Amino acid sequence: MAELRVEALGGEGWGPLDLAIGAGECLCLSGPSGSGKTRLLRAIADLDPHSGMVYLDGTPAASFKAPLWRRQVALLPSDSRWWAATVLEHFDQDADIQLATIGLPDEALHWAVERLSSGERQRLALLRVLAHQPKVLLLDEPTANLDARNTERIETLVADYRHSQRAAVLWVSHDEAQMKRVSDRHLQLEQGRICRATGAAA
Repeated sequence: MAELRVEALGGEGWGPLDLAIGAGECLCLSGPSGSGKTRLLRAIADLDPHSGMVYLDGTPAASFKAPLWRRQVALLPSDSRWWAATVLEHFDQDADIQLATIGLPDEALHWAVERLSSGERQRLALLRVLAHQPKVLLLDEPTANLDARNTERIETLVADYRHSQRAAVLWVSHDEAQMKRVSDRHLQLEQGRICRATGAAA
């Protein structure tokens, strides 16, 4: 189980922001384009320069080696990166890869990455992230390219993971119906600052 805490986090043109996400909680984040949603996620993942502090279970990010932090506090970007020829090459050898949970056959592991649709890449990228068993999930519009059935699959997979692992989830979405389905709380950003908070303990 894990708790993520952010204190006075900010960067050029956004912040400072304070927020906390408890173990097993899903916090949704929305706001217009350019409001700072992706920059916030990248700062939490320690991928972009920033001011302020991020803590995992009370331990500051600076106490972790960068690769370990990014496995524990894992970012799924809206456009996932692929660097090898086949799907299987992107997973650790001992990874438990449950392709059925994302609606793909077992042989998909041997597909060439270049043949994947954008939706297939996004679903597989989520499995790749979960294979490392992160304590925090940072999801940047993970269902933006998916149809209703596959959106349901992803929502179910994330819900099952956060409840079974007591993981904290920060989920960027523009879909109000989705936010109601998946989140415990909702924050709205405008011009890099929180302008509205709803839900329990908002």
